[in-house]
Amino acid sequence: MADGAPKHQPDSRPRGFVPELKRSAISFAAMLPMLLGIIALVGLFQTIVTPRMLASIFQGNAFIDTLIGTLSGAAALGTPVISYLLGGELLAQGVSMYAVSAFMLAWVTLGFTQLPIEIEALGSRFTLQRNLLAFFFTMAVAVLTTITVGLLL
Repeated sequence: MADGAPKHQPDSRPRGFVPELKRSAISFAAMLPMLLGIIALVGLFQTIVTPRMLASIFQGNAFIDTLIGTLSGAAALGTPVISYLLGGELLAQGVSMYAVSAFMLAWVTLGFTQLPIEIEALGSRFTLQRNLLAFFFTMAVAVLTTITVGLLL
C-alpha cells in the first residue's frame, strides 16, 4: 500500500449472525403491537364485509369500477388465495372484470391499513412512492387485463 491508496478501516460494529439476529428481534418486538393491531383489523374486515356488500358498491362504469375496485381492494388487504375466491364471488354477482381485477390486484399490492407499519419499517418517503406507483399501476394493469381477457374470449 505504498502507492498512497487509502487503508481500509475495519468497522467497529460487531458482525455476525447472532448480533444481527438480536437487532432483528428487537426491531420486530418494537413493531409487534402495531402488527397485531393490523392483523386484528384485517380479520375484522374480512369477517364483517361480505362479497354481496362489496358487489353493491360498483356502478357499471369501467373507469369508476376500476377506481372503486382499487380503493376497496387497498382498504381490504389480504392474501392472494382469498382474493381469488372473493374475485370469483364478485364475478358471479355480476361485477365487471375491470372492478374485480383492480380489486384483486389492490388486495395484494396496496394496503392502506398497513401503512403505519410500512412507514415504521421502510420510511414514509419510500412507502408513499411505492403506494402511489402501485395505485396507478394497479388501475392500468386491471384495464389491460380486462382488455386482454376480452380479446381471448
